[in-house]
Amino acid sequence: MKTMSCRGRVLIVAGSDPSGGAGIQADIKTVTALGGYAAAAVTALTVQNTRGVTAVMQAPSDIINGQIRAVLDDIGADAIKIGMLGDLTAAEAVEEALKSVARDIPIVLDPVLIATSGHSLAQKGVAEFLVRRLAPLAAVVTPNADEAASLTGFPVSGPADLARAGRDLLRAGAAAALVKGGHLTGEDVVDVLVDPAGEILFRNPRIASTSTHGTGCTLSSAIATGLAQGMALRPAVARAIDYVREAIRTAPGLGSGAGPLNHAHPVTEAKK
Repeated sequence: MKTMSCRGRVLIVAGSDPSGGAGIQADIKTVTALGGYAAAAVTALTVQNTRGVTAVMQAPSDIINGQIRAVLDDIGADAIKIGMLGDLTAAEAVEEALKSVARDIPIVLDPVLIATSGHSLAQKGVAEFLVRRLAPLAAVVTPNADEAASLTGFPVSGPADLARAGRDLLRAGAAAALVKGGHLTGEDVVDVLVDPAGEILFRNPRIASTSTHGTGCTLSSAIATGLAQGMALRPAVARAIDYVREAIRTAPGLGSGAGPLNHAHPVTEAKK
């Protein structure tokens, strides 16, 4: 039997979405579609679908810490993606594990604070913890405009604000910040990557679609896969944005709310 090869090990630290559109389900699909190997440490169980989130149960902190250590002690990782951390005990458990066993692994920090449906996914104090304690560990932080406003404390309503928020996160200790403008209005979607070399703006025509569930999870996991595969940050971000755009364009149209993406499009296109 022929063995399937994969390139780039990604440890995903995030919550579970039973509908498959966001969280670890979207993350695993993304990493796999881009040719990597996905492992996962589950931080929370959610009850949700395309219409919204109705319940969240946090995983115990020792279980979160133990999952991370178990994966890194055996399989290892070339990059780590951090998503939903619903409370401070979860965030502290992740920080402790990362500082102990993952100091040399690039980290993509996706500050999941609010679901696409508008439901809060993080308790009081988590945003500040992310900025002060986890951002300095990250190779890149990937907030959307609303999350960037929560992290920095000022409104984010246009491209100039996206760049300002990115610079603010670098001053807080992050190595780079991709501040996403998909939640803003306008014919184009503007994302701004701020790193020590300066700022780069990604501008793309907005796709008219309601299939936007899990776009942030998907994008951050795509970036993490690129870093795990040895790509530099800027090309990893560019590939990730292209991947998400095509996943939105070819979305399957499932659900009656904010629908899931077509994470498998690189695989299905390759088979044609």
